[in-house]
Amino acid sequence: MRRFSRLAAFGLVPLFLACASPSGGAPEQVAATDRVVAAPAERTMPPADSVPTLVVFITIDQMRADYFDRFASQLTGGLARLERAGALFTNAFQDHAITETAPGHATTLSGRFPRHTGIVVNSAGVQDPQAPVIGAPSLNASPFRFRGGTLIDWIRIKDPRSRALSVSRKDRAAILPLGRAHQDVYWYDPTSGRFSTSTYYADTLPEWVRDFNARRIPQSFTGKSWTTLLASGYPEPDSQPVENHGKDFTFPHVLPTDTAEAVRSLPDFPWMDEVTLEMALSGLRALDLGRGPQTDLLAVSLSTTDAVGHRYGTDSRELHDQILRLDRSLGAFLDTLFAIRDSAKIVIALTGDHGVAPTPEVYAARTGTKTRRVRTSNVIKPFTEALTAHGVDASAFRYSEGMLVVDRPALRRAGFDPDSLVDAFAKEVKKIPGVLRADRYPEIVSDSLDDPIARRWYHQIPDDLPVALVVTLDKYSTGSGNATGIHGSPYDYDANVPVLFYGPPFVPGRYTRFARVADLAPTLAWITATEPTERLDGVVLWEAMKSQQKADSRKQ
Repeated sequence: MRRFSRLAAFGLVPLFLACASPSGGAPEQVAATDRVVAAPAERTMPPADSVPTLVVFITIDQMRADYFDRFASQLTGGLARLERAGALFTNAFQDHAITETAPGHATTLSGRFPRHTGIVVNSAGVQDPQAPVIGAPSLNASPFRFRGGTLIDWIRIKDPRSRALSVSRKDRAAILPLGRAHQDVYWYDPTSGRFSTSTYYADTLPEWVRDFNARRIPQSFTGKSWTTLLASGYPEPDSQPVENHGKDFTFPHVLPTDTAEAVRSLPDFPWMDEVTLEMALSGLRALDLGRGPQTDLLAVSLSTTDAVGHRYGTDSRELHDQILRLDRSLGAFLDTLFAIRDSAKIVIALTGDHGVAPTPEVYAARTGTKTRRVRTSNVIKPFTEALTAHGVDASAFRYSEGMLVVDRPALRRAGFDPDSLVDAFAKEVKKIPGVLRADRYPEIVSDSLDDPIARRWYHQIPDDLPVALVVTLDKYSTGSGNATGIHGSPYDYDANVPVLFYGPPFVPGRYTRFARVADLAPTLAWITATEPTERLDGVVLWEAMKSQQKADSRKQ
């Protein structure tokens, strides 16, 4: 049998600044250490007859790890099935600073942090004017900014017959789990109520997608009322004016009676997940994924939890009901999946692209903690105005997403000292109530071994991005213009997401050791007998595997 030689790719050689918490402590409170996996230097790859023919990868947008426990007594569908018969890592994290959709999805199946994928923020995620969306040329998207490979690339190097399908409501959530791979990738166009793709992937939509769109499923929800799934059992008050900017913040919530408006509004309602899952099953059948002998990949990202969380907040009755409805929708999806494919040859993985902070006003009222909505963007204005007056392009000194990006050569040419400008900006931004710190970058890297905020900023920023300063707000404070529920900080509430594996190779149970979303790709590569073609930031989570536990028992 073949043996692995790419030790670093599978975590057997420690990676710089990789953090472990063997005791399961919170990563914000433990020092960074090398993640040395207690494993032999080489491992025999899984036998061919144990390799799955289908990997189903589910990302729930804005899925916090604690939702499994918070709603446990009411979960009866897919979330319950996966949690109770799967291997769930409860102390798992998106271990980077800007916890947004694009960086999170780029990490899921690449096994690498944003500093290595190049996907740093949503606003520079998949936008590409050279790749218009089919049927909606005013929209565009592609993975051209993505760096390196992902699981499907590695699997196809082993067996070119392997195929992948990725489906989501969001373009970035459909695109980035597959990286630059030219596979089947589709997302929802709210202007038309159809699923489409961009010219990066195809010139026309295949027949099965056209047939799915012709069913007009999104249009069928026009005028439908969203009421609570259960008659009782919701401890959250349904009367929080802070939700949804003070508008329509109590049940029921009703889709517009105008069909065009309804399909535009559907992403804010639980039924969007149902439509996405139905689209995924249609593609599975049409592309004949999972029949074998090769391993195929089905990636599904479900975005409604994020939409509901942003609109109503994590403490809302709406979020509670959304998770219950998602649980039932996933249950129906799994029932159908296992009816049309052999469950013994399927592996499922589930995670979140990020978590979410509690609504500042609600959290402050409940706990007495001081929280703020902080405006930092105005600090940059006098700097850019002064530079523009001296003929310097504003892009030479720009601030966004907590990062100050500086074009040092341009500033020097104009007679400005870049370091003096950075120091002046840092001084001003630190005066703002709610700003915890403003750190020089890359100097902050030297602190990342024992500073979790520094560690996550280091994992965020590629070496070729000229970031001079990074700004971190106080815990539980958010930007002033943010929605009810917001994410994007380096704190655990935005970073703690589930990492779950389900299927024959895994031992069910809860695992409290520190894990990362970046560990998903190397673990799935191992169980598919696939070698990554590049060094990864993640490691194989051996302890959840039956083969590892059997080997350990033989040693005893």
